[in-house]
This record gives sequence, structure tokens and C-alpha cells, in this order.
Amino acid sequence: MFYTVVLDYDPEEHVYNVSVPALPGCYTWGKTRAKALKHAREAIITFIDVLTDLGEAVPEEVDLERVRV
Repeated sequence: MFYTVVLDYDPEEHVYNVSVPALPGCYTWGKTRAKALKHAREAIITFIDVLTDLGEAVPEEVDLERVRV
């Protein structure tokens, strides 16, 4: 199973913030890009486990588009 993650570097806090568009409310962060991605995997697994335990549907990956401006 694959999910798209969005990494956003915060220069003030010196961390990478991570969101998962297909899983609203699934956020994490890391001090390095590698740590942020590791935490993202863990957050996604935990998020899906909680949804499953609650008997709720697990959202599928969303279709993302990039827009050139």
C-alpha cells in the first residue's frame, strides 16, 4: 500500500513537517528528511490501525496534481 506524503521544511523550527493528504488528520515531523519519512510510515500505520480498530473505512490514496505557476 502506498500513500503520498507532503514534506514542508520549517526554517524557523528546523524540522520537516509531514502531512498525508489521503488521511486527513495524519501529521508528523522530523528533524531530518529521513526521520520525517520514517515517522510518516509509523504515523500512517498507526492511523490505519486505529481506523480498522474503530471499524471505519481506510481511505485510499488520493489523486494529486502539481500545478506550475
